[in-house]
Amino acid sequence: MNKITNICCIGAGYVGGPTMAIIAKQCPDIKVTVVDLNESRIAAWNDKDTQNIPIYEPGLSEIVAEVRGQNLFFSTDVDKAIDEAEMIFISVNTPTKTYGSGKGMGADLKYIELCARQIARCSKTNKIVVEKSTLPVRTAEALKDILENTGNGAKFQVLSNPEFLAEGTAVTDLLNPDRVLIGGDATTEGQQAIQALVDIYAHWIPKERILTTNVWSSELSKLVANAFLAQRISSINAISELCEKTEADVNEVSKAIGADSRIGSKFLNASVGFGGSCFQKDILNLVYISRSFGLQEVADYWEQVIIMNDHQKRRFALNMVRNLYNTVSGKKIAFLGWSFKKDTNDTRESAAIYVADILLSEHGEIKVYDPKVNEKQIFADLNYLGTREIKENHKAVSVFENPYEACKDAHAIAILTEWDEFKNYDWQRIYDNMLKPAKIFDGRNVLDVEKLKAIGFRVQSIGR
Repeated sequence: MNKITNICCIGAGYVGGPTMAIIAKQCPDIKVTVVDLNESRIAAWNDKDTQNIPIYEPGLSEIVAEVRGQNLFFSTDVDKAIDEAEMIFISVNTPTKTYGSGKGMGADLKYIELCARQIARCSKTNKIVVEKSTLPVRTAEALKDILENTGNGAKFQVLSNPEFLAEGTAVTDLLNPDRVLIGGDATTEGQQAIQALVDIYAHWIPKERILTTNVWSSELSKLVANAFLAQRISSINAISELCEKTEADVNEVSKAIGADSRIGSKFLNASVGFGGSCFQKDILNLVYISRSFGLQEVADYWEQVIIMNDHQKRRFALNMVRNLYNTVSGKKIAFLGWSFKKDTNDTRESAAIYVADILLSEHGEIKVYDPKVNEKQIFADLNYLGTREIKENHKAVSVFENPYEACKDAHAIAILTEWDEFKNYDWQRIYDNMLKPAKIFDGRNVLDVEKLKAIGFRVQSIGR
């Protein structure tokens, strides 16, 4: 197989944009075109000021500025990019189904199928098609079936190359990954396609970190990796509730068990619950797949991870209600943080959304500040739930660009994202401008509790 010189990526979102920017930077001899039908998103990627690109990731805007217009391009001309490319990455959304069979658990693959049909229609030469989106196991089989039966006689090899990025550290993860996983067919053509992708990553990644498997193992490994990580978070969150009843400190417990080399310290920070686009969706997908094969006990085991996460968010919100004298009606609650984690503007499945929804149902008033999430996104997240009329959300929620204004006259503050800047605020100033007794509910265990208590705050932390 000839050396790859032209790559197309369908999907300019949280995976496609950063991944292609890094490939373009590390492979100056390869033309990389990211395409998307969303004109405003492509316009944002092409904004002269790269600080305005649609995704916030530390270091990303600088890389985009360096390679955009050189060998990295963003376009809405999908057909042309597909036609010219030798390798096509599919990086479109695969949301959980909201209808029909598998509703609430299975992955909705309609965008994947649309991509496959468009690739087949536009391809006049042989292509390597790479699954970059998180997909259920055996999706490659469906892709190949469509590609080989609706095209123009072109031949296709389908590879699975799941992403293992953590939002907030995506650039670092791409430049120095623990591993790159590539799955493909055992045929001669399949092995050649795998090697073509290996050669691209080998520009900057040691070959011993590039793992190759069959395509089914690769697809399943992505789901399993996220399930294991989410399981650790739900496990320590379950222990946090026990700590609160026994006067143990979850931070001390976490440190003690994390010191065991068999366990390790990562993903053992108790919190209000995990969010993001992957964990819940991938576990639900794993549950759905297990049930479809009749593996009820396996499905129940993994579903409990989600049940525990939902419980943690709900009990955090209800604990706030109890500590505010069993009512938040008409009370102002300041939310510091809306994104699902620090150093990203992604709000998908953020704990803040669900905690806010519960407090709004209790007739509370929410005042929100997040350093990277805008007002439009915050209301879109709440409106999407459909819990109440849109006008009610707009009446009860206010969004601020200044944290001190958000906290002014508040009855309580809830820390919902672990942004570093929260640690360095003038907490005396915040205290002076709050209603008393001034209460803080630290859902991320990021604040100095003793310092805040010395000021006069009443502080509730997770697992303490």
